[in-house]
Amino acid sequence: MKHTEHHKTHRTGWLRAAVLGANDGIVSTASLVLGVAATGASAESILVAGVAGLVAGAMSMAAGEYVSVSSQADTERADLFRERTELEDNPEFEHAELAAIYVKRGLDAELASTVASQLMEHDALGAHARDELGISEALAARPVQAAFASAGTFAVGAALPLLIVVLFPISMVMWAVSGSSLIFLALLGALSAKAGGAPVFLSARRVTFWGALAMALTAGVGALFGVVAG
Repeated sequence: MKHTEHHKTHRTGWLRAAVLGANDGIVSTASLVLGVAATGASAESILVAGVAGLVAGAMSMAAGEYVSVSSQADTERADLFRERTELEDNPEFEHAELAAIYVKRGLDAELASTVASQLMEHDALGAHARDELGISEALAARPVQAAFASAGTFAVGAALPLLIVVLFPISMVMWAVSGSSLIFLALLGALSAKAGGAPVFLSARRVTFWGALAMALTAGVGALFGVVAG
């Protein structure tokens, strides 16, 4: 009987970066727009601030993700190099180490030793990378992919509040941006949960709550400065 399983783990790397980018794009740009709008600024000033926030945020996300994930990739490469050297210098110890891992997972000592032997004959470094170091092809660090995913999704997320600024009159901007951004965040949370196989409602609620808090605090600061300046 044919049995097909659809796991989501292979999506973890790009999904994390994409969700983080889109969430930051919506929250930071909407918060910036609300903060500037609360000071009584004109629609043109709000839009300029929002566009500047989009560009700066997208580049910051790309650089941050690239540096962060590159550090992870460097660590993985260093661990693999060290493991390769250990396999060449002391294969018996590495075999015993791998067998011990399988014993801890429930195999008896004899079977664990046999499994370790066969896997090391097939791909010793791959077996140790996967079962000892936790490094696999599906979860390997990909800096460029993470950078582009974060920057691109940030720009898309940031464009949504800016579109509202363009479409609505200045008198409605604050309510329109805050309301639409909460809807966008809820949809983002639901879509990311669906793509990752996680509970949809919980993810949508979590993303919306923190977005609402950020926008409220920023609007409050903008209103305070507007009063002081006035």
